[in-house]
Amino acid sequence: MPATLGVDDLAALARGFSLLGSGGGGRTAILESVVRRTVSWPVALHESEGLDPSTPCVAVGIAGSTYLLAERLPRVEAFERLLAAAHRWTGTAPGAVCAIEGAGLNGLTPLLLTGGLRFVDADFMGRALPGLDQMSLIVDAVPGVVCAASTGDQGITLVESPVRGDVEQIVRSALVQAGGANEVLVAGFTVGDLREHAIGGTVSRALSLGRAFEATGPGAASRLAHDLGVSLLGVGRVVDVAERSATSASSIEVAGDDGAILRLVAGSEFVMLLRDGAVIAEVPDIIVAVDSISRDILEVDALTPPRHVTLLGIPAPAWWRAREARLRAVDTRAFGLTEPRRA
Repeated sequence: MPATLGVDDLAALARGFSLLGSGGGGRTAILESVVRRTVSWPVALHESEGLDPSTPCVAVGIAGSTYLLAERLPRVEAFERLLAAAHRWTGTAPGAVCAIEGAGLNGLTPLLLTGGLRFVDADFMGRALPGLDQMSLIVDAVPGVVCAASTGDQGITLVESPVRGDVEQIVRSALVQAGGANEVLVAGFTVGDLREHAIGGTVSRALSLGRAFEATGPGAASRLAHDLGVSLLGVGRVVDVAERSATSASSIEVAGDDGAILRLVAGSEFVMLLRDGAVIAEVPDIIVAVDSISRDILEVDALTPPRHVTLLGIPAPAWWRAREARLRAVDTRAFGLTEPRRA
């Protein structure tokens, strides 16, 4: 039986997706307001195992600059154009929808299409990641997958290629043409493909995390970590932010309350955390920064001096470590940094 999502679950769901954003994924507030008013609640949430595996499925999201995501929200009419283009290409109309990225505002985006499609509890990342070539179906080279993107002024770019880099490079160019961010739809796969080639249960995980986060009252950072069932990586005050143009990354120095020096390496998401020079967390695991006073879940650009932050660690979906090729697509090597290493 499918689970039921009510409008009262929306706030917790959004908080959970923000946690899984690892400092990226786009802020959820405006889209949360949109789906609260426009979606026909309640919504059924299906596990992939509970649906006919031959059911054609699509995945949706908005890709591009995280700074634009809060202003350029997904539009149902744009997804309808992308659906029509994918239908013309594949010859198959979808019966289900899931998220491209189960984090940030993209975790909520499939709700816009639940009026006509069944909502599947699966996505292609299980967290926020910056590259379209880091989608699980692309990493696993599932044949027949197509990716369509809005290019602005009614234009659409559609890519079908067995080369991982083609999806990222061509669709990214289309997004630049559209102004830096726009709607993206992936088609050419079935619900059965999700069982092996996608991360299942991310919506449920986000809802559980969000509920625990909302239920945790003021208190020590250790209590927040305990209530969420995650690791406490450090607590301290941001003292410096340095840009590293060679890797398109920034280095954020945090003076730990316990005297340690914590250093966050970040792109559009948090990539690595070092404590006194030793790596204690890295992608694909999820690093979260929470304002210690307001309990706001912070994106990368919000970590500025003298903000006091609590740093948490959430384990990555096991899917990414099941095969070396999958892990290589999302670990520190994929971000132009060092070989993976742990303290």
